[in-house]
Amino acid sequence: MASSPDLFPNVAFSDVSAPADVPAAEGATAAFGLGAATGAPRLSLVKAGKAEAESTVEIDLADAQVFKLGPREWLCVCDESEAKAGVEVKSFSRAIKVVLRTEAESKAFSLAFQRWKHQVISGKAGERLENGSIIASKSKFDTKIEASSAKMYFHYYGQLLHQQNMLQDFVRTGTYYAAVMENRSDFEGRIVVDVGAGSGILSLFAAQAGARHVYAVEASEMAEHAQRLISGNPSLGQRITVIKGKVEEVELPEKADILISEPMGTLLVNERMLESYVIARDRFLAPDGKMFPTTGRIHMAPFSDEYLYVEMANKALFWQQHNFFGVDLTPLHGSAFQGYFSQPVVDAFDPRLLISPPTYHTLDFTSMKEEELYEIDIPLSFVASVGTRVHGLACWFDVLFNGSTVQRWLTTAPGSPTTHWYQLRCVLSQPLYVMAGQEITGRLHLVAHSSQSYTIYLTMSAKMWGVGAEQGGILQTSTGKLELKEPYYRLSQPQSYMLPQDQQQQQLPSLQAQGSEQQMQEGLSPGITIDQVDQDCGLN
Repeated sequence: MASSPDLFPNVAFSDVSAPADVPAAEGATAAFGLGAATGAPRLSLVKAGKAEAESTVEIDLADAQVFKLGPREWLCVCDESEAKAGVEVKSFSRAIKVVLRTEAESKAFSLAFQRWKHQVISGKAGERLENGSIIASKSKFDTKIEASSAKMYFHYYGQLLHQQNMLQDFVRTGTYYAAVMENRSDFEGRIVVDVGAGSGILSLFAAQAGARHVYAVEASEMAEHAQRLISGNPSLGQRITVIKGKVEEVELPEKADILISEPMGTLLVNERMLESYVIARDRFLAPDGKMFPTTGRIHMAPFSDEYLYVEMANKALFWQQHNFFGVDLTPLHGSAFQGYFSQPVVDAFDPRLLISPPTYHTLDFTSMKEEELYEIDIPLSFVASVGTRVHGLACWFDVLFNGSTVQRWLTTAPGSPTTHWYQLRCVLSQPLYVMAGQEITGRLHLVAHSSQSYTIYLTMSAKMWGVGAEQGGILQTSTGKLELKEPYYRLSQPQSYMLPQDQQQQQLPSLQAQGSEQQMQEGLSPGITIDQVDQDCGLN
């Protein structure tokens, strides 16, 4: 994906070797981009009133260097050549002095120079290979992630409507604002890096809290919107520099005292931005620096939800038709049935559906290695609080902002105010039957892939239970393979679920206050019952 040019309007530039009576070009534009003819990175200095194609000076970044002369002044030195008898010979260096409008733009100019200079490789940067193509340098991000996935990802987050969706999540935005403002001592006079800045809202929060300077790093086209938003708030924007690029690739002029980011996806890890957050820590954070958020936890508990199970099973009924315009569809019913259960369900559910106290797995962003996020293996162990059918594993997450003054949690737990992350449930195509007090064991295994997500491998087992049961023996096991990138968004309001009478009688004291009798067939889709689903799936 080609990078958009970086533009710096209203600069002044002059050729150091020019005669003293030649005035500097005022009101010019400095543009970093790819040359139309060679595809190599170049710095174009365009005089006011002239089109970019008529630029006065073109600097090939492959051979160029910059030197800081003052807070707003830079010296660009590049190699020049002249033709002798038809042979191109490099014979001298050329120095161009560039003056920016503000110190913030001066910093951004330096960062843009470094980013474009390091964009290509293969001997001389931008040099064409034998087949006429140019090899772009691959960052760690590019080696892990498919180009098509990255393109769609950055396109999605480059749109204001999606940024609005996140900004209007007042639990999310309000918690970040509170975490920053309640810990002003962590931000006052400090250097802050906003990792994946999006609209720039967290950068503006950090500036409000007194940050000395904020570097807002954003790889999508949203960087241009962020720049306009920040420029529209000049009292804060003068201390914020927007840098367009990936954190794996950009260069910063100084170390950060604190990183701030919103890298969480569904189930905490979806989209694999946590890896970029950890890479930013290793590249930019000073020793003893802080990270907001600091740690994350994935919470898990088994659940029972007959309504959801039948709803998902009903989806495959289409494929049970024996005469669909003369075609028997039933050979595909089994595959369709499993396909629907390969989708994690994203919705807000009633916490009373949980049949055991939850457990959690912690990710410490301050110390973990990026590679630890490639594969996450979580052992499961629960004790059922009620006798029922277990339909799968419910998951949610929270993150901690470990400030010096206040520790604040952002949670997506069921029963808490709903966020745009909701909760996630992995539904088993074959439920388990458990009694109150029976142990449920298993494994949640997450394996990252190049489409910026994870494949979920879930195993849940009900252990032998009761007098005379073999110690540690397994009574029944159910497994599932789900794709985190392809969820079923079931975003209706959570219903009030009540436990049926037979489950109430088997409850442990800890859950006896839950619910009252309600018929389990109530509200099921027409044409199928729970018993029929069991028969169709071979569960009876």
